[in-house]
Amino acid sequence: NKILSSSNNYVDPNELVKCYGSNELANVKCLLINMPIREQAKPNNAPLGLCLLAAQLKNYGAKVNILDLNSFRIKDKIATERKLENGRVLLAEEAERYPEWEPTLESTRESEEKLFRKEEELRRADRITCPSQFVLDSIPLEIRQKTPCQISPFGSPPSEPVNVESFPKSDTHKLLFVGSMSQRKGLADLFEAMKLLKREPISLSILGQPSMPMEFYRKQFAEFEYFPPCSNQKVRKIMKVHDALVLPSIVEGRALVQQEALSCGLPIIVTPNAGGVDLEEEGKTGHIVPIRSPEKIAQAIRAMIENKNRKEEIQKLCQKKAEQYSWASYAENIIDFNLSNSAQGFVLPDP
Repeated sequence: NKILSSSNNYVDPNELVKCYGSNELANVKCLLINMPIREQAKPNNAPLGLCLLAAQLKNYGAKVNILDLNSFRIKDKIATERKLENGRVLLAEEAERYPEWEPTLESTRESEEKLFRKEEELRRADRITCPSQFVLDSIPLEIRQKTPCQISPFGSPPSEPVNVESFPKSDTHKLLFVGSMSQRKGLADLFEAMKLLKREPISLSILGQPSMPMEFYRKQFAEFEYFPPCSNQKVRKIMKVHDALVLPSIVEGRALVQQEALSCGLPIIVTPNAGGVDLEEEGKTGHIVPIRSPEKIAQAIRAMIENKNRKEEIQKLCQKKAEQYSWASYAENIIDFNLSNSAQGFVLPDP
C-alpha cells in the first residue's frame, strides 16, 4: 500500500511486487478474459498481454485460466456481409444471449498454446480430412486455398431391429438430448423451446455430463428426466424408448450421436452446426433448424407430433439413412485421399 500511495509520477512494476512471496496468491483462482473486440483479426492469435499477466500471477501461486472469447468463429452469410474473412464470433455471442450459461461454455477455455498449436498443425498438413461441411468451413481461408481438403463423414453403428410393439403405449412424445449440458450444445435454446410447448403432450430426457450443479439446470427448466453418462450400450437402450433426438448445437464438429440415434430408429432435430446436414431428409429422418431459434425447434417438434402415426415408417427410414455411412468407407476415403498422387479434394482458388 505504501508503494501504491507514492507521490512519484512513475512506479517501477518490479517495486510493486517486492513485498510479495512466491505463495502470496496460493489457491487464488483468476480468470482473464480476452474479449472479441477485433473480429477482423485472425481468431487464434494469442492475447500476449494476458499470457504475460498469467505467467506473472502463476509465479505467485495463483491458478490462472484465460477465457478467449475471440477464438471461435463461423463463416456464414452474416460474416460475409460484415466482410469478416476469419468468420464471426459464435460462443461469445452465446455468453451475451444467456449470461447465466456462460460458465457452461467450456470450449472457450482452451489454453492459448493449444489454440496456436491447432492452427499450426493445419498449416503443416499436406492434406486435411473433415467430418462435415461445417468443420471444413471453419478452417482458415488461406489454408483451404493452399491445402487439399476433403469431407469424409463418420460411420454409423450397426442398426438393430426395433420392436415397436414391445414399447409401452403412450400419448406422450418423448424427446431426448444427449451430450454435455452446455449452451455450446444449445441446451438453453431447447429449454426455451420446451417452455413454448408446455401445453403439448411431450417430455424431455437429458443424458450427459453437467457443467454446473443440477440445481442450475432445474432453475432454468425443471421438468426433465436426467440420465448420467453411461456405456454406449445403455445409451442405445435409452434411445430406443424415446421418439426423437434434439441437438440444437451452436458449435460442433460432427456429433456422432446423430447417427447413433438414427441407427436406433430415432428422427433427429439438429442445427447445421451439429455437422449432420447430409443426414436430414426433411420430414422423414428429421428436421434442420437454425441455431439460436427456440421457436423453430418448437415448430419442428410439433411437426413430429403430427407425424406420430408414421412412427414405424420413420424408424425404418432413419435406420436406412444411418446404414449409408460405414466406418469402412470412412477409412477408405481417408486412405485413398492421402495415398493418391493428386488429391481430388476441395482447394479454393485464389481470390
